[in-house]
Amino acid sequence: MSGQPGRSCPLHYRYDPADLCRQTQPAEADVLYVIGGLYGNPLALAAIEAMAHEERRLGRRVRLVFNGDFNWFNTDPETFQTLNERVCRHDISQGNVEYELAQPSADAGCGCAYPDAVDDAVVQRSNRIMARLQSTATAFPGIQARLRDAPRWRCYTLDGNRILVLHGDPESLAGWGLAREALQQPGHQPRVADWFQRTGADLIACTHTCLPALWQGTSGAGHPQTVVNNGSAGMGNLRGDHRGLVTRIARPDASAPMASVATARHGNLEVNLVPVSFPLEHWLTLFDQWWPAASDAALSYRTRIINGTDIEAPGIRL
Repeated sequence: MSGQPGRSCPLHYRYDPADLCRQTQPAEADVLYVIGGLYGNPLALAAIEAMAHEERRLGRRVRLVFNGDFNWFNTDPETFQTLNERVCRHDISQGNVEYELAQPSADAGCGCAYPDAVDDAVVQRSNRIMARLQSTATAFPGIQARLRDAPRWRCYTLDGNRILVLHGDPESLAGWGLAREALQQPGHQPRVADWFQRTGADLIACTHTCLPALWQGTSGAGHPQTVVNNGSAGMGNLRGDHRGLVTRIARPDASAPMASVATARHGNLEVNLVPVSFPLEHWLTLFDQWWPAASDAALSYRTRIINGTDIEAPGIRL
């Protein structure tokens, strides 16, 4: 099954962990928002923009980083255009969705590289969702070019910490090595430690796998190591909760003005998973227009959009 579209991981998705932090840029911010998995939800985007506005009203410098899969459900041409224009005002990096919209890979399907545990029907539906979204994207060559030119990762420095922002894991754009399920396995910890050593990162912020996790360890020299996966900014992540989640990384004097569902200290930085609250009924109206009952996205995602997942908030921190 691993070679079929939607499960295979194209060779050009892969990269060397040692390359990821060779070039860094100052965050030039007090607060860094890492926004993965917006999935084409314009109401979640508006909520995130409002959160950043509130931070700035408090006198903080804020940088927004969209680390991939900000497209997915937004097959409506007008929404596709306006959402991408708004997102591209900020820092972006590619997810597999953006890669396949800009330069489709032969036999990659959705580019999700789903593990075998994911039902084959889900994989096939995702491939068809991607094909429909690709059809929308062809009408916007300028946006496709912008997505094509986006990097696959970014590395920032903030208060002496190297913060690596990527989509999948340190070996692949669509890698599942920083998934919640992987981070829960004790036998996987040596691989995570090796990634920290090879990248030179202190903190890794990722997404792709669609479930939230906050993991911490220490290097052999006793330095803290943190992995934060926001799950999805545009869909529910917790039991009975339709809100999205974003990663918020801040200097110690810029505490979060909103409640978070998980918090960790990383040296002198505070790391939060912060809810993104948007009007569910309005979002369902849009979603149902684009993806009516029995459509691929409705079958795969509508229940989660309404009810979230089986994860309880205390279980986010591993």
